[in-house]
Amino acid sequence: MTDITHTPIGVIHSPFTDPADTPIQSIFADGARGEVEVFPEYAAGLKDIDGFSHLILIYHFHLANGYSLISKPFIGDKEKGIFSIRHPRRPNPIGISIVRLDAVGGNVLKISEVDILDGTPLLDIKPFVHQFDQRDDIQSGWVDDQHIDEVKEKTPRALKGSLSKC
Repeated sequence: MTDITHTPIGVIHSPFTDPADTPIQSIFADGARGEVEVFPEYAAGLKDIDGFSHLILIYHFHLANGYSLISKPFIGDKEKGIFSIRHPRRPNPIGISIVRLDAVGGNVLKISEVDILDGTPLLDIKPFVHQFDQRDDIQSGWVDDQHIDEVKEKTPRALKGSLSKC
């Protein structure tokens, strides 16, 4: 197969510089704020984005080193296949996050509920559209058994610490 190349359209800025201290999902980001800097040559593509409350950011896990097809998820104690978890060490290190759009200023998007490392290359932005993206009768595999609503620790470092206390 032919290699596929993606060109970043911008960079994501956040308060998180260490993967171990970054929320494991944006739902756990507790209002963490950041910015999406869209490169000037792509800024025209932001037209009309200000009418959306949430965005789907697609980005490159720039600090991922290699991949493993079997890995332990951040929540849970058993190894899983990489395609059934959201770990960054993937064959194609591409991440997605749903963030809240707080403001638009030129080529900069102010966002919150961010769970992305500072300096992460942005590959694409898509609006979250409730009518398209919401599904009924969802099954979330092994995650359904994890009692996510009871998760108190929300970063890899904190989760590792809480597991060692068990």
